Amino acid sequence: MSLIPQFLKRYWRMLRTPGTVAMWIVLTFGFFGGILFWGGFNTTLEATNTEAFCISCHTMRDNVYEEYKTSIHYKNRSGVRAICSDCHVPHEWSSKMMRKVGAAKDVWGQITGVVSTPEKFEEHRLAMATREWGRFRRDNSLACRNCHDTGSFDFTRQGDPGTAMHQLMLEGGGFTCIDCHKGIAHNLPETPDLGQLTSSLLVHEAEARRSDVRSYLFDK
Repeated sequence: MSLIPQFLKRYWRMLRTPGTVAMWIVLTFGFFGGILFWGGFNTTLEATNTEAFCISCHTMRDNVYEEYKTSIHYKNRSGVRAICSDCHVPHEWSSKMMRKVGAAKDVWGQITGVVSTPEKFEEHRLAMATREWGRFRRDNSLACRNCHDTGSFDFTRQGDPGTAMHQLMLEGGGFTCIDCHKGIAHNLPETPDLGQLTSSLLVHEAEARRSDVRSYLFDK
């Protein structure tokens, strides 16, 4: 008798021992349980990125959402819409998880009514906006670049001062998208120092190219 059938018989007997059977049962349940857990977790995570979820509380629905609906990111000639999560939630998984953890502060603020009225919201608008602008600067406006590819810019169709500013940015001008595009989707805060929120470096370097950059940035 050959050794192969004997080996198979011994292997089969080993697989049928109570300890081995129990191990396979545990592994099988663990495998399918892991799939169900990950599927449920990912489905829940994606649900929190939907526009419907973002405006499910009246604070967002009645304030920033109404402002966003008047912006070019909501309705435009190309029909491409950027929703809340496109700008406020990173696409890369690890950064997304960190953002979700950080969002617990926003949930707590909603529960405790920190910005529960339009008056309270306006009181905190500058702080909230500054926090988001800072996040955009730290990651070089990655949320903007997820959709807007600088390599695809057609400068012949941008006009002034966009052409000058974008060329400066691509040449390493020391600024990023959010420096010029604050207020692109939401109202700007009411503050006498608003002009200083955009770096004077932009004006200084751009004046050599376009004389109307200062008025575009600060005198609107």
